[in-house]
Amino acid sequence: MSGILKFCKSQPVLTAAFTAAMITVCIVPPDAEYLTYCNRTVLIQLFCLMTAVAGFRSTGLFEKITDVLLCRAGNLRRLGIIFTFACFFTSMLVTNDVALLTFVPLTLIVYNRIPNEKCRIYTIVLETAAANLGSMATPFGNPQNLYIYEKYGMTAWDFFRIMFPAGILSLIILILLCLFLPVTECTAQGFAAKSVSKGYFSAYFILFAICLLTVFHVVPDIVCLIVTISAAILLDRRLLLKVDYTLLATFVCFFVFVGNISRIESVSSFFSNIITGRELIVSILLSQGISNVPAAVMLSGFTDNGSSLLLGVNLGGLGTIIASLASLISFQFYRKSENARSGQYLLVFTAVNFCMLALLLPLALIGLI
Repeated sequence: MSGILKFCKSQPVLTAAFTAAMITVCIVPPDAEYLTYCNRTVLIQLFCLMTAVAGFRSTGLFEKITDVLLCRAGNLRRLGIIFTFACFFTSMLVTNDVALLTFVPLTLIVYNRIPNEKCRIYTIVLETAAANLGSMATPFGNPQNLYIYEKYGMTAWDFFRIMFPAGILSLIILILLCLFLPVTECTAQGFAAKSVSKGYFSAYFILFAICLLTVFHVVPDIVCLIVTISAAILLDRRLLLKVDYTLLATFVCFFVFVGNISRIESVSSFFSNIITGRELIVSILLSQGISNVPAAVMLSGFTDNGSSLLLGVNLGGLGTIIASLASLISFQFYRKSENARSGQYLLVFTAVNFCMLALLLPLALIGLI
């Protein structure tokens, strides 16, 4: 029992999704229609992308790039810009959570040599916002994008037309926020990144390319799955253990929940009436409480306006610490670091995120993004 309680505490979103799904199962008994609930393509693409990215991370590629950049920092402002840009652009390819898993620990190591707690907190907060905002610029940058992209049958042009303006404006705002960092001189020490054979790097690059081709409907998802599993077995079986299976399970639970809710006519009608025409606002508000990934899955069952939902759940990643689950990664790293000031971190995080949301939301409402 203690083990179950510990798991539930460590995975609150999965626990909530499972509970919600079980409640609806009691109302709508399992039948053949349950087999149509899960979006197989999304689950396969998520699994394959997470496996490929785990392989890329094992090569030490990001550490090598950061090593070069940090040696050229010179001052705290430039250092913050380097980390913020690194998170923004890498999250477009390797997802927001992987970008933060890579760069936040490096930031903490660097700041162990720089006794400036305010800058340390502010830099990590900017990194987190950058990862969440950068990841919204590509269909594979985060799970909710991949889901909505498949759910509504978007083309690459449809997606970039919706998200590119928001991405550009987000980058401009991040640059302006970086200017609040001082120009105090610093010496950022480089890191000794491990070397990996070119053969492994090339193999993971090819695997990642196949995953992207699957996202863009060039390669069938089943083919991608077979290639991914085969590559992991041949190259490094540990990659299969690094996949976030709790995220996949959360998606399955929400698929069941949304599928059952949509079959309860009175409930389905109620949600549809609330959401229709208000997709942007409702998705942002719901994301603040349950995070943007489950918000995307839940709301998609009650609206045909995928464009507004896509923009809403991505902007909804700003705001509270749980609006994007990736934000919790940064907080957990910081909270466990030496001399951490968790209360101050949450205060700065909330102020910066709601400030950015307050700047971007009006532009979205009037159609400028």
